[in-house]
Amino acid sequence: MQQLLAAAAAMQSQLVSAQQELADAEVSGTAGGGLVTAVVNGQGELVDLSISAAAIDASDPEETAQTLADLVLAAYSDACRGVDDLQQQTIAPFAAGLSAAGLPGLSGFPGVPGLGGAADAPGGQDEEDPAAGGAAPGTPADQN
Repeated sequence: MQQLLAAAAAMQSQLVSAQQELADAEVSGTAGGGLVTAVVNGQGELVDLSISAAAIDASDPEETAQTLADLVLAAYSDACRGVDDLQQQTIAPFAAGLSAAGLPGLSGFPGVPGLGGAADAPGGQDEEDPAAGGAAPGTPADQN
C-alpha cells in the first residue's frame, strides 16, 4: 500500500510538472503561406500576432480586411492544432499510466484533447480553413 501511495505521489508531481510545461509552451501557426503568424500559449491564448505588409492591398481595403480576418482565424486555428498535439504528447502518457494501473483515465481533465484544451477554444482543431496556406500545423515557437 505504501508503494502505491508513493507511486501516486510521484505521478502527481510529474503531472503538475507537465501541466506547467504546457502552460509555459508557445506554439505558432501560420496562414497564407506565412503572411500571418499567430502564437498561442499552452492554454490556447493568443500571445502574439504578426501580419506581413504583403498581405495588405491598399487599393481594395474592404477585400483586404476580409482576407486578413480569414488569415488571422486560420493562423490561430493552426496554432491551436499544434497546442492540442503538444497536449496529447505531454498528458496522454499519464492517462495511459492510470489505465494500466487499473485506475480511471483523465476524462474531463484540462489539457487532454477534446476535454477542455485549446481545441475547445474558438477556432480550435475541428475547423479546417483552406486559407491556412499549407504550413505545417503547430510549429513550436521559441519558448521563454
